[in-house]
Amino acid sequence: MSTGMPRGAPTAGKATLLFVATLTVMSAATISPSLPSIEAHFAGTPDVELLTRFVLTVPALLIALCAPLAGSIADRFGRRRLLIGTIVLYGFAGMSGLVLDTLEGLLVGRALLGMAVAGIMTTGTALAGDYFQGRERDRFMGLQAAFVGFGGLVFITGGGLLAEIHWRAPFAVYGIALALVPAVILYIREPSRPAPGADPASDRPAAGGWRIAVTAVFAAAALNSVAFYLIPTQLPFLLQALGTESPSQAGLAIGALNLASAGSALVYGRARGRVGIMGMFAAGFGLMAAGYGLVASAESYAAVVVAVAVSGLGLGTIMPSLMAGAMAAAPLAVRGRVAGGLTASIFVGQFVSPLVSQPWIEASGYPAAFGGTALGLAAMASGAGFLAARSRRGTVRVSPI
Repeated sequence: MSTGMPRGAPTAGKATLLFVATLTVMSAATISPSLPSIEAHFAGTPDVELLTRFVLTVPALLIALCAPLAGSIADRFGRRRLLIGTIVLYGFAGMSGLVLDTLEGLLVGRALLGMAVAGIMTTGTALAGDYFQGRERDRFMGLQAAFVGFGGLVFITGGGLLAEIHWRAPFAVYGIALALVPAVILYIREPSRPAPGADPASDRPAAGGWRIAVTAVFAAAALNSVAFYLIPTQLPFLLQALGTESPSQAGLAIGALNLASAGSALVYGRARGRVGIMGMFAAGFGLMAAGYGLVASAESYAAVVVAVAVSGLGLGTIMPSLMAGAMAAAPLAVRGRVAGGLTASIFVGQFVSPLVSQPWIEASGYPAAFGGTALGLAAMASGAGFLAARSRRGTVRVSPI
């Protein structure tokens, strides 16, 4: 670990970064079980079906728009102050749903939440890249993804239970973010500035091919998010179609994805050392494809839970691969901007997802949408597997990471 954390407090600093990472999954997942109730409450609003999905995904649009700017600010002016300010904004914007009483007002509050997440996720990813290197970075990224998974389980399940009380109740959970501010002030320090044109964190000059590798990671992140967000945006409605009306059961089903994701992320560092990053992508997309195929054929609540858990195993492999790959490829001097670009790519996919899935579902139904997505994920798994095999034979160098 670098001297960016106070001497004698590396464990506290690491724990702080891990808990900060859980805020990103809270941004949408906490209120996912409330979506049907929100739609019912605002039933008289024009286009309520689509706008209700936007309550979940409009933060993604603002994150995508603001993350590159957040990355530039983090590189130019530092990570720490931006992280503190955006955590404070996150807490108050997230809790705005407790008092706002129009669907348009909810969307404004969610937009401010998205601006906050852009700063949190960008600075958190960049700081992880700054503080760790090599195998240690892989292990930390896996641990970070596991915390996100466990956080998703807690927040989605808790959101489902709170939604049983009232659809507004899950918005109170966002106030937890404010409790992290003292820990960030105490345990997070600004990393040392890099020398121009080099990456002292990895002891190598900036490789000329890093832009190609980073662009490929961005594309994979966006496509993965389009597929993944079928679950939080559409699964509660799929469960209703199968006869499961309870928000808490929807929360538990989505929480199964996060639990499985956390489990696979915990072994990420060890597994990547054996099969390489393209092998991890192949396994991750393959598991997600299998899970979505199972969702498409599910006819009961139990079958949906199993299918979603299989998808989670894949997601827990893909997310740390995206983050570790981008941070390993990027020179330290532009790491904030690369983290911002990765954040933007992830959330562009999340925002686009309901725009793609909702018309598809209305035209063809839930099985067709989940089954078609499974085929797309299988194609991505095949491509990654091909590159992994070629790389092992030494016939192609897939990236500088």
